[in-house]
Amino acid sequence: MALKRLTWLEHFPIAMFTITMGLSGLAMALRGAEQVFDWAGVLSTAVFGFTLALFCLFIVFYLIKLSGCVRSVWEEWNNPVQLALFPSMSISLLLLSALMLDTWTGLAHVMWMLGMALQGILTLAVISGWISSRAFQHGHLSPAWFIPTVGNVIVSFAGVPLGYLEISWFFISAGLMFWLILVSLVMNRLIFHDPLPERLQPTLVVLIAPPALIFLAWVRLIGGIDAFAHILLNVTYLFVLIVTIQLPKMLRLTFTLSFWALSFPIAAATSASFAYAAATGSNAHRLIGLGLLLALCVIIGFLVFHTVRAIVSGKLFTPD
Repeated sequence: MALKRLTWLEHFPIAMFTITMGLSGLAMALRGAEQVFDWAGVLSTAVFGFTLALFCLFIVFYLIKLSGCVRSVWEEWNNPVQLALFPSMSISLLLLSALMLDTWTGLAHVMWMLGMALQGILTLAVISGWISSRAFQHGHLSPAWFIPTVGNVIVSFAGVPLGYLEISWFFISAGLMFWLILVSLVMNRLIFHDPLPERLQPTLVVLIAPPALIFLAWVRLIGGIDAFAHILLNVTYLFVLIVTIQLPKMLRLTFTLSFWALSFPIAAATSASFAYAAATGSNAHRLIGLGLLLALCVIIGFLVFHTVRAIVSGKLFTPD
């Protein structure tokens, strides 16, 4: 009976945490809009509360899977694509800690410490997996590989306000270095090798996230906008335009969990636009941020609808 109850949990994928990443990004983007446009904080608080509850639920499910289906977890860890998704758990924890800083500072501090430690451990473990004796093929590489390494810059979102400046500098340095390395490798793979498989094509949107996240971390660390911040923001917009051209083709594909890759990068670009507008008073960037926020809300609505439909039909937890 116990094995029967664990059947669906055995296929509960680590990719589910990309949902909490996307929803945390939405809450972060809404908070940026509320600050820039002086809106009430109702929407961002509601999205944050829902995301926190969902994250706790996913953690419980994955811990049950870990205790009863170790082999399934081990198979995910040894999958070249799913390996890169494990830090989505720690990234969600770091984003949630940053979102609760103003209301539950003590809890945010604890969550940040856990998220920072877990992010560091998972980053080292994933990189060790990449450079281990097993051979990776060019087809294994996708933009999802940015998640475990460039995700390190998110440590600074709560780390700087909490006073952990040196730790924040360490993690942003690691994220920046691996972004420069991986963006070259990923572009080489996209240009000179076979196209991404259909299930991975939505991960193209992840190209937007690194410069946007590094921009947000950099602005927090230096306390303002400099030339490097300008470059990062404009590189973000360049990737937004590149991805926008590909988006109609992606939306014709069969829905899978990889579609949640559309959410967090757009949220990061939205937050970056609002952060720039708040720092400089730029009306143009307020409008860009508002346009991206509207697009993000449409995307999240699309993703939630198809995810719920896949859960109801029983297709979401079918093995790949």
